[in-house]
Amino acid sequence: MNRTEFQTSLGYNFRDTELLEKALTHSSYFRGRGMGPGKDNERLEFLGDAFLDAVISEELYKRMPRGEEGRLSKTRALIVCESSLARIGNVIELGMQMHLGRGEDISGGRHRESIIADAVEAVIGAIFLDGGYEETKAAVMRLFRKTMEAAINGRMHSDYKSELQEIIQGKGITDIKYILYKEEGPDHDKTFYVNLFVDGKIAGSGSGKSKKEAEQNAAKEAICRRKQYVL
Repeated sequence: MNRTEFQTSLGYNFRDTELLEKALTHSSYFRGRGMGPGKDNERLEFLGDAFLDAVISEELYKRMPRGEEGRLSKTRALIVCESSLARIGNVIELGMQMHLGRGEDISGGRHRESIIADAVEAVIGAIFLDGGYEETKAAVMRLFRKTMEAAINGRMHSDYKSELQEIIQGKGITDIKYILYKEEGPDHDKTFYVNLFVDGKIAGSGSGKSKKEAEQNAAKEAICRRKQYVL
């Protein structure tokens, strides 16, 4: 896929293609050439993160008129978490477009979740500088529409508990507990609330119409927010 085809898959054509090139340049590319910081995509990533949050927050506010702040925040976290960003980046084959240092490339950087996720945010930042907020909003909605709808409607199906177990076992952690802390509603329509503790620290919370669903949602939140916790 060349740059023209990539922009077609992105749904946005850059006026200033240098912004796109910068968004696709990982810090390892310049480190391998003995050049200083500032020419990679990290500043654009910072910008894109802010505008991605703004666009998703606005859309959730409109689509979830009865959603309380906590639920809105948790839904947004699922949409913009690293794993979700990486999935979207992989759909548009972003990794194959990136400038990477040789070592990073050889070690599988084009498929590394963190690199892909950061580059998605950088591309969003580049779109903002190139086309403004409305263009950014349109691009985000094209890229994130399915993920957003799945998160809002509870259709992001995965065995998150098993996935979480693999993550923490890989780090030598064995202490994981799901604690039911609240039940609401009549017997025929209860909602269960669970906190997930990993190594004695709270790593996620979830709710659902069954304890199993609540635990899955707690594990899902922990996976998406693992940068902030012990995972």
